Amino acid sequence: MAFKATNYKLMNVATSRVFDDEGWTLSDPLSDEASLLRAVYEKRLFTPCDDLKGIYRYANWLPISRILKNSSAPITYKSIGIANKLGLNNLYITFSGYWPKMGAMMETCSFKETEAYSVCAKLPKSKKILIVQSAGNTARAFAKVCSDNNIPLIICIPEDCIHDLWFRKKLKSCVKVIATPNGSDYYDAITLGEKLAQDPMFMLEGGAKNIARRDGMGTTVLSAVEKIGRIPDAYFQAVGSGTGAIAAWENCQRLQDDGRFGKNNMRIYTSQNIPFTIMYDSWKADSRELLAISPEDSRHKVEVILAKVLSNRKPPYSIAGGLYDILKASNGDMFAVTNDEIIYWLMQFLNTEGVDILPAAASAVAALDKAVKENVVDKDECIMLNITGGGMLNATQAGFYRKEADLILSHDLEADEIIANVKKIL
Repeated sequence: MAFKATNYKLMNVATSRVFDDEGWTLSDPLSDEASLLRAVYEKRLFTPCDDLKGIYRYANWLPISRILKNSSAPITYKSIGIANKLGLNNLYITFSGYWPKMGAMMETCSFKETEAYSVCAKLPKSKKILIVQSAGNTARAFAKVCSDNNIPLIICIPEDCIHDLWFRKKLKSCVKVIATPNGSDYYDAITLGEKLAQDPMFMLEGGAKNIARRDGMGTTVLSAVEKIGRIPDAYFQAVGSGTGAIAAWENCQRLQDDGRFGKNNMRIYTSQNIPFTIMYDSWKADSRELLAISPEDSRHKVEVILAKVLSNRKPPYSIAGGLYDILKASNGDMFAVTNDEIIYWLMQFLNTEGVDILPAAASAVAALDKAVKENVVDKDECIMLNITGGGMLNATQAGFYRKEADLILSHDLEADEIIANVKKIL
């Protein structure tokens, strides 16, 4: 039986205007105010699809028109190891990664697969080539999904992050990697992609503005609520752009409207890796606008941090419906953690839970530790810890393949020159 596209409309978060999606709508054409859009689904009750596999179990709350192969959903379980270490009685871990023993089968070891399987299943029928800008994990996820499903893709990524492009099998030629030179950062890769997209042959994925990206990432909360039976009291995640935390809040709102899982707001707690703490610093200054950071300072700080995926200097923080708004609305907070704290919790998680996690995920564990010590959370509260990546030791034990850059281009080049060079390798 063919899959029937999910029915939904779009809502402008700032104005509440509801309108139709024209296929790849990233903003409200009738609004001058910068705002995220939010999907309003026809099916208002949370109803998992038992006949669909992987992430598509949650297809009723995904803005998709088809089903792609090889997807996996996040898994949620009640923690014993880390919970005992932290002195928590109701800690639930939502794990996105490769941990076959627990049923987690994301081969790229990152919850970015959730967004890739959602975004690519929403793609309209066209001959345009999708552009994805990334600092590492997103690139790996989209490359794997597009290779498996024969979807043309251009990845724009800093050359210093190329080491994150490892795969369990070789990629198909439909995936091309364009890198910005050594010493550049994620924002430089974003700029490169934006210039490339000036040619009608290409289309930007859209980042946080893409409802499919956010609602794919929001399946972490759906996994947790399906396991727990209620909306958690508190949610912890490390953030580079904050998109995953925004997505978590949006699904909390949908679950509240459902009414069967509680009415609590689910306080959102996020973390960044010192010294790259642009959102943390802005939040602590109670500033909706991001505090200024120069490109040179940003690139230096990226070199220092362990969790390099947490390094977006232009995140969706200030925009209506962005991270600032959801932290305010949920009565949440932000934490800043050091490299040493990340290393400590990498080891503690492996020792107590039995699986390795990525540095960004360890940053979230470190933030939870701080919240416990500062009495921000109570030991009996229902807490969801979003472990956004792990299982790399499992995934790579039989070896792996690296994807090198097909082309290295400076983001400072003119758009015409970037476009011409990229077309030569297609």
